[in-house]
Amino acid sequence: MRLGGLPCNPVKFPRNARVFRGQLDAAPFATVLFLLLIFLMLSSLVYTPGVRVKLPMANDLPGTDQAPVTVAVEKSGLLYFENQLIGEKELRNRLAKVVKSSSGPLTLVVQADEDVPQKILISLMLMARDAGISDALLATLPRPLAAPAPHSRP
Repeated sequence: MRLGGLPCNPVKFPRNARVFRGQLDAAPFATVLFLLLIFLMLSSLVYTPGVRVKLPMANDLPGTDQAPVTVAVEKSGLLYFENQLIGEKELRNRLAKVVKSSSGPLTLVVQADEDVPQKILISLMLMARDAGISDALLATLPRPLAAPAPHSRP
């Protein structure tokens, strides 16, 4: 057979591969297992920056198609805006500034810990309304899927 005028010889590979029929050595498997265990233990010790906020769980809540303005609230009541700790007076000023610079309507998305008192949430939403943000939503996590019911046989 010729390709483009050059002779073409098929390549022949030696066929000396045999099926392994011996016992597997457990040492490599144990080594990999221990390395995985070490990595998992060390990854839990790694510092993760940020604020720990445990969002409440809910399903089928509405979202928004407007531009969001996000504020996080710790269970102790500390407020975070644009990834920085902020006081209430400064937050009022910053929200008003964001509303003035925005061309369309905004929605306040509150990422509040599930243990935050309702009083703090209401004051935050009133603060947003005073700044000119009419809509406010609470951020939630979806509930985990329920296990399917076992099938019963007649």
